[in-house]
Amino acid sequence: MKSYDVCQCGAPLQVVERQTPNPVGSEVLLRVLAAGVCHSDLHFWEGVYDIGGGKQIKLVDRGVKLPLTMGHENVGEVVALGPDAEGVKVGDRRLVHPWIGCGECAVCRRGDEQLCTAPRFIGVFRAGGYADRLIVPHPRYLFDIGDWAPERAAPLACSGVTAWGALKKLGATLKSESVIIIGAGGVGLMAVALLKAMGGRSIVADIDPDKRELAKKVGATAAIDNHASDAVKQVIDATKGGAGAVLDFVGASDTVRFGIDCLTKGGKVIVVGLFGGDVTISTPFIPIRAMTVQGSYVGNLAEMKELVDFVRANGLPDVPVRKRPLADAYAALTDLKAGKVSGRVVLTP
Repeated sequence: MKSYDVCQCGAPLQVVERQTPNPVGSEVLLRVLAAGVCHSDLHFWEGVYDIGGGKQIKLVDRGVKLPLTMGHENVGEVVALGPDAEGVKVGDRRLVHPWIGCGECAVCRRGDEQLCTAPRFIGVFRAGGYADRLIVPHPRYLFDIGDWAPERAAPLACSGVTAWGALKKLGATLKSESVIIIGAGGVGLMAVALLKAMGGRSIVADIDPDKRELAKKVGATAAIDNHASDAVKQVIDATKGGAGAVLDFVGASDTVRFGIDCLTKGGKVIVVGLFGGDVTISTPFIPIRAMTVQGSYVGNLAEMKELVDFVRANGLPDVPVRKRPLADAYAALTDLKAGKVSGRVVLTP
């Protein structure tokens, strides 16, 4: 089998050929049909997270080992099964849920494997889909995609379930008033499309005029430049007093600050993006404004099932997808880092 691996953080991906693994136990071997290139892959490739104040977290200190085959948004065709794998058969086309935990800790037992402190995420802690073959540890992480195009289905594994998990945290606010969505990248656009299909409305904030226009095409009711001098006032005017809900799919110091400044009393900011930095909040304002600042990290297996069922009933989100060959994996990463990608790039071996 062939894969494109991170062998040195920040360096070009290397082509690696190795023996194709034979599935054992409950494992399933897939022939990769599509692998999305996610913004999180930039962090895994570079090997660090910026946590503000000039500090960084190195991913090698969190258990990420090189060489690493990235790729956590995957669709594949079943080509072999371990003796204990049940519920799938050779030839099935499946979407892969990558957010796998240890399965034994209290967090995993409550169903939140994506928050496990000993994770086994596909494309992060175990080999992912920047390859022509992929091992999945158990059939429960596989979802039937029917006749969906693999390149359209693959982004559901991260941008889809991440947007879905964040939207669910808004509760009744989701449909009762406009949601401010910061960032019109792959995940932000997915949130816009899903929210529209759920009967909600969004106002998108992004510094890129082309992405603002794309967000409106996908379903946003309005789009603003969050670097504009009157950006907060625009949101307050548009929401008639301030936002009850903000989803930040960038997660930078200035975007979190912007989201907080846009809130009405009792409002909530959900921080999803991992761009990095830090933010200072006046502590009296937290109770006085009764604000909530909450994190949301990808989604759990139950949320993936909910999302797949929702898409079956309502159709795939209309988010732009561009196919590129697997050999373009490194070029796709560098284009994403340079801000040259609209929607999602999906690699096809």
